[in-house]
Amino acid sequence: MEPPSPGSLSRRDALKLAGGAGVLGVGAVAGDRLLAGEDAPTTSVEDDRARELAEAFAPDVYYDEYEEWYVTDPRPYETDRDGEVVVDGKAAYDGYSRDFDEGGEPPRRVVFYHVQRYEDSPLAVVQYWLYSAFDQFTTNFHWHDWELLQVFVDLETEEPQLYVASAHSRSVPNNEFLDPDPDRRPAILPELGSHSSALAVNELRDSFQRFPLEDDVADITNGALEALGDLPMAYGLPRDEGFALPFVIPELDGRPIYEHPDLPNVTRDHLVDPALTVRSYDGLAEPPAGLPERGTGLQFGVHGDADYSYELEPVSELTHVDAFVGPQLSFEFDVPRFAEDAVAGHITATETPWKQERFEDPAADVTDPAHRSELADRYDAVDPGGPLTQVVGRLRRVEPDEDAPDDNGVKTTDTSTGGVALVESDPVAVPSFGGVVVAQGLEEGEHRLTVNAPGMAPYSERVAATDGETTAAGADGDLALVDNRDAVKLAVDGESGDSLAQLAVEDDFGGRIVDREPAGSKSEPAGSEKESAGSDDADDRLGVYLHRGGAYTVEVRDPDDEPGAHRFNPGDESRHEVVARTGKASLASFVATIVTETGQQAPGFAGGETGGGGDGGGGSDEDALDGGIVTDVADPALRGLLQALASIATAAERAAERAESGDAGGADNALRTVRERIRSARADLEAEDHDDDVESVTARRLEQAERRAEQALETGKPN
Repeated sequence: MEPPSPGSLSRRDALKLAGGAGVLGVGAVAGDRLLAGEDAPTTSVEDDRARELAEAFAPDVYYDEYEEWYVTDPRPYETDRDGEVVVDGKAAYDGYSRDFDEGGEPPRRVVFYHVQRYEDSPLAVVQYWLYSAFDQFTTNFHWHDWELLQVFVDLETEEPQLYVASAHSRSVPNNEFLDPDPDRRPAILPELGSHSSALAVNELRDSFQRFPLEDDVADITNGALEALGDLPMAYGLPRDEGFALPFVIPELDGRPIYEHPDLPNVTRDHLVDPALTVRSYDGLAEPPAGLPERGTGLQFGVHGDADYSYELEPVSELTHVDAFVGPQLSFEFDVPRFAEDAVAGHITATETPWKQERFEDPAADVTDPAHRSELADRYDAVDPGGPLTQVVGRLRRVEPDEDAPDDNGVKTTDTSTGGVALVESDPVAVPSFGGVVVAQGLEEGEHRLTVNAPGMAPYSERVAATDGETTAAGADGDLALVDNRDAVKLAVDGESGDSLAQLAVEDDFGGRIVDREPAGSKSEPAGSEKESAGSDDADDRLGVYLHRGGAYTVEVRDPDDEPGAHRFNPGDESRHEVVARTGKASLASFVATIVTETGQQAPGFAGGETGGGGDGGGGSDEDALDGGIVTDVADPALRGLLQALASIATAAERAAERAESGDAGGADNALRTVRERIRSARADLEAEDHDDDVESVTARRLEQAERRAEQALETGKPN
């Protein structure tokens, strides 16, 4: 199945509201994680009535064929710890594995229900809490797993108003459906390993449809994100939508969990199948191919035909448990840094259901703004809420551009590989869905966003989140990821340790693919304690991964917003360091570099020999100037172009020299000459008949050179 292809997300889009309840601009989706406001208090429903409601809407459950941890009852694994009743994670995982093997079927299948009614309102909510002994979702694994389906129902009409199925952490938009068919029982599709609940409300009960079918509804009514190709903002079920995300083996005390002596009944067979598992993300040269797509496994239900039935029990039978405990399991995210990549761990833990806000105020977990608004219109007990802060980005894979000569251009494409994001002020990893990552409910301030994807180099940036708004991360919302085998680290440091405020990288063909602040910060990110992600975490040096098949312009800005530019053509090295400068001299030197590089390569593009070693491999600003431009070629049109490029380079070198000496006026005079010669060369390039590669590459680079010459004229910083 091909994944949907989201559109481009711009920063302007990220601040725009689109009309209508069904389609939202990014700004509207900033309210996806809404402030609950002052919802009315809730009260319990009489036992017999609660049981009647629970039976009426009890969901069918369709598991993945590779699932290992089905819904069960945690009470057999209770123990006393210092006067508290706890469920121990190791005891539950080991005991469940033993009981499953001995009985030959999923043991003790129980779904717990909880029914609340908003005071002075006909609105009630039936909660279905599903417990699994373990969670092994990709990089997000932990003991115990509680998932939740909520059915908002009108007690006067007996009709359901809204389904809300939980999706990972509170930072991820839930799967929701407004005004479901009262004659069709809800179904949920637990995600493999994580048990995050996708909804199934149409006739295709065992699969998830994000978009409407020809003759039936979609499985969600979450509002769409217009700037991301009208992608409905719900987590969904990525494995059922064509997105591949392999699983990682969890470790405990430095060894695979199934080798731990405290888990004698746990074997490799009690984890997700090897066909879907990798040892580590960074050990893959490229994203894995051929991972099995989702297939339906066992079906559980209370009514009708199912592989196994489950019991319904009130959650009050379980509220004597004080905590669900276990030794901490974590996953270390790779974080690119100037020198050695660092790691940042994320922590996952299970929160006891009856200690969560949504247990007493179910509307607090409604994540779609239109859904909450509609509930508020129908029932005074529900507050319409207001927006919180979120960060969004779209995963893009960087690949060679077939329209560019070898190693002279890349492009970004949609990827069918999923990723996992970590906002380090929030210890919970956020998986991607539909090719995007969304982290909701953030505090205002600076956060470090890190994305890891299997077989791809890590991505990290610092993002400034504004209260009540959406921040589009990356370059116009695109997070450019590079396969490990093609990745080269660009390490950027300010001259003499000077601070850098911004880094942007443009490829000649792919355009801007990096636009970020340093991932380290001189101040701590919002909501976090001191970070532990490497020795250079508290400085402004940068480490970013680029595809070695590109030809790049590296733009930096200092804290005074003065620009500088440098040229980078990757070779065979795994790391390339740039000492970044800003001001006229830097920009003029860049113009000389890119024009000289073009002149050296142009004869080769036209089928002749390149002059001056201009093969594009491993070039720096100084390297590209060695040898100059050879203009003695047979083709008169090409010869004229090379002569024009040589004259531009000469004038740009003169401007750089004058700027270095502090002669700003002389530098500007030379830069005006540079600008006029570039414009003349661009006009001649369009008028003459050139080889396609020569024309394509030269046109792009002359546009870049003119832009940097303009910046050099505008800046007041000579060097």
